[in-house]
Amino acid sequence: MPRSPRSGSARPHRPKRPQGDHRARQPAHEYVAEALPGLEEVAAAELGAVPLARDIRGLRFWYPGDPERLTRLRGPVAVYRVQAWDVPRPRGLLGHQQFGELTAYLGEVVRLGGHRSFRLAAAGRESSVMGRIADELQSALDLPFDPEEGELLIRLRPQEDGPGWEVLARITPRPLSARAWRVCNLGGGLNATVAFALHRLAGQREEDRIFNPMSGSGTLLVERALMGPSAAMVGVDTDPRAVECARANLQAAGRDVEVAQVDALQTGLPARSFDLIVSDLPWGDAIGDHRANAALYPAFLQEMHRLCSRHGRLVVLTHEIRLFERLLREQTHWHARELFQVYSGGHHPKAYLLGKT
Repeated sequence: MPRSPRSGSARPHRPKRPQGDHRARQPAHEYVAEALPGLEEVAAAELGAVPLARDIRGLRFWYPGDPERLTRLRGPVAVYRVQAWDVPRPRGLLGHQQFGELTAYLGEVVRLGGHRSFRLAAAGRESSVMGRIADELQSALDLPFDPEEGELLIRLRPQEDGPGWEVLARITPRPLSARAWRVCNLGGGLNATVAFALHRLAGQREEDRIFNPMSGSGTLLVERALMGPSAAMVGVDTDPRAVECARANLQAAGRDVEVAQVDALQTGLPARSFDLIVSDLPWGDAIGDHRANAALYPAFLQEMHRLCSRHGRLVVLTHEIRLFERLLREQTHWHARELFQVYSGGHHPKAYLLGKT
């Protein structure tokens, strides 16, 4: 006859259930990332590596974690939280129930992001309906309406996969491309998300010795330094203001990188000194002009060929597309392929990846 367990006897061991990440059990919200035209794939690839992001459809996804993690994405220019309402027109958002839900949703975004004003972006934003929505939100959110510079950017648009309207609220007061480390800027400065894309597609290797000729305000240097270690990194520029600006931005980013006032075409460095050379060449508008570029570009390709290691890479971003592609056709020292063409600041520059033949 089996014995009854005595009081205080050990209970049978039961294996513990795997706990998993508790954040995955929290309610998820829908988000959409915005990328510069031409860099969507770069932004999507970075998004795919975010833990807990799920149901990723292009740049739309669901995420249950702390939105602060999304503010550290470097490929998109912005991330918006999304919520949809089954209303045929924006006027329907002013209904009692819908407006209560709208203000609760936007209020949560404001609490997380610390926005101090708001603006609306929608077709017909000057209409009386949009004016009334702005007035009602100003009162309900206790935020001033600033139609041009409002920090909480609210987009209203027809729902992508339904009959209603969706409201997108940017989770940060400024675009993600407005990096916190940028304490100094110069005319013609490179968009930080473009710099990130250049390094991402060039390939990140810890053993790379990296050279950034014509480094300007240091955007390419900072973005690569934040990606992880490298064997060495050097930037040069002939303009002393640019050198000081780059140093200030690197210091703000907490990275120690050498930047010197040196002509990139006359560094005096030994041949094959670098494994990755990455450059944002003068576009001929804010910096340089077409006549000067016609002389600069071939000299640049020649000197970078000398400085690049046997299996190294040269990455070039330029708006002088005809000039650069003509030079590529006329030479035999480099083989090249296009990485992307991006729309940024009214320009359509192209990026190329070159290797020695």
